[in-house]
Formats: sequence, structure tokens, C-alpha cells
Amino acid sequence: MSIKSFIANGVLTLEIARPEKKNALTRAMYQTMADTLVAANADKSVRAVLIQGQPQIFTSGNDIEDFMGSPPRDDEAPVFQFMRALLGCEKPVIAAVNGAAIGIGTTLLLHCDFVYVADDARLAMPFVSLGLVPEFGSSLVVPRLMGHVKAAEKLLLGDPFTGADAVECGIANAVLPASEVVNQARRVAERFNKLAPSAVRESKRLMRRHSIEQLQETIKVEAEIFGARLRSPEATEAFQAFFQKRQPDFSQFD
Repeated sequence: MSIKSFIANGVLTLEIARPEKKNALTRAMYQTMADTLVAANADKSVRAVLIQGQPQIFTSGNDIEDFMGSPPRDDEAPVFQFMRALLGCEKPVIAAVNGAAIGIGTTLLLHCDFVYVADDARLAMPFVSLGLVPEFGSSLVVPRLMGHVKAAEKLLLGDPFTGADAVECGIANAVLPASEVVNQARRVAERFNKLAPSAVRESKRLMRRHSIEQLQETIKVEAEIFGARLRSPEATEAFQAFFQKRQPDFSQFD
């Protein structure tokens, strides 16, 4: 199984467990995560959600072969179900990031309540290099967090950044030694066992109420443009180059 989940001491743990493929995410994995998050949101025994990868890698993003074999065509695609489930989760969501977090591996962190990253973490949003555009609200949230010029480095150039950079720009809470990241994330998640659940839920709702409609609209617009870009000649060249293990040649496009 590529997604492992279990509930212990009030915490639902979602573990991305496909290390042989660098934890690349497939449609089936998105569906499992979406369904598990929806169930956890309705489960009174769950006080918090912990998302983690493997000790060496969080996730390399989409499994390109699986993604291109059946790209998302509407908002019922598993990836969009996952986005809605994470965005709509009323329980606190804590992420523990070791190693690489690429593409949606970074953008999903924008919708977590706490993020702890390892000192070996490397984050990146290389959408433009694939002939695509930002997704999961990143075109709205990243400029808000970093300002336009820093966001341009991350979203237009696709520059990778460290865990320390993620803390500095407000994506993450703290950088820790790799061996301590999951333990710290779990300690924070378990603290919610001692806090009033309705107060936590309402406080999270209040913190997000002014931005949620704009965020949902941004995700919708991004998805429409992203879908069109998937069929573009630039994206075709980028994905062919990926499979052929070469640099894409965009010199023919204007």
C-alpha cells in the first residue's frame, strides 16, 4: 500500500509510503488520502492529523506517468478531492517534512496548520519548467507570504529552497534535525488531546474565514488554466524531455 494510515492517541497519521518511486503520488494515492481525511474530519476520536513521508523524502510530487495517463479533467478527479479534503479539514493538520517536497509536496504545506521541516529538506514548485502553472492556491498564498519578488523566484523560476528558507518566509514553523521532525510534529499533534475540540475547530475557522472564498476561487481558476496547459505544446515538450531524461527545449515557443 502506498498510503499508510492509522489512528493513535487521538492523531490520524497519513504516511506517504512509496520510497521506491520517491513517494510520487498517483491517482489512487490521492483518492485514499482524500477519503481518509474526510473520514477523520467526521471522527470525534481524531483530534489532529499528521502528514508525513519517509525518512529520506516527503514526496517528489505527481507520478508523471500516472498523471499523464489520466490527467485530471474535472473537479471530481482524485487530486482535487484531496485538495478539497485538506482545505476543508476542521481538525489541526501538522506536516513533518524530511528530504524533498516537490510540486504539490510543497503546495499542500500551504494548507497545513503546523509544518516542521528537516535540516535536509528541499522544497520546490517547478511548475513553469514543466510548461504548467501554479496550483492548489499557491499563486495566491505564496506572494502573500513572501512578497512578489521572492514568490517569483519560487513560482516563475522554480528555484528550490531550504527548510530554513521555508521558516523565514512563513511556510514552516521550525527546522529540526531529520531524526527529530516526526517526533516534534507528533508531540504538537498530541497536544490537541488536552484542548477543547470545538474551540480549536472554531478558532481555525475564524483564522481562515476572510481568505477561504478567495482561496477556493483561486484554486478553481488555477485548475482551469492548469488543465489547458497540460494539453499545450510546451507541456508536451517538457514531459517528453522528462521521460527522455534531457532538458526541454522551449526555444521554438513564443
